Amino acid sequence: MASVLIREAKEGDCGNILRLIRELAEYEKLSDQVKISEEALISAALRADGFGENPFYHCLVAEILPAPGEPQGHGIGSKIIKKVAEVALDKGCSQFRLSVLDWNKRAMDLYKALGAQDLTEAEGWHSFRFEGEAMRELAGK
Repeated sequence: MASVLIREAKEGDCGNILRLIRELAEYEKLSDQVKISEEALISAALRADGFGENPFYHCLVAEILPAPGEPQGHGIGSKIIKKVAEVALDKGCSQFRLSVLDWNKRAMDLYKALGAQDLTEAEGWHSFRFEGEAMRELAGK
């Protein structure tokens, strides 16, 4: 079985965090929404936003050492979600939420199997976002 170490991210992980953001956008068919033109600027923003005095985000890193002959990634998603739950409880959170696109049935099935409640089905919640011009208009800028 693969050996997995899940740890808090460090500043030195920002390059890999940026790579993973790009890979996730590509996987979710949203590459056009990730506008990363200045790698150094984005990396600096990730450092400042995640590792400054008042971080805007927290990040966990999974270091995976697969056993010989074992496919990489087996069960990693479950282990990461369990670690997120542990960290959230340690930080005093009463819940955490995950977003998933409607076509990603594998992810939805995993979340449900781990005990997550699908708020779209159960409560009819929809997710909304304000960005760009709509935000500026709301803020009067």
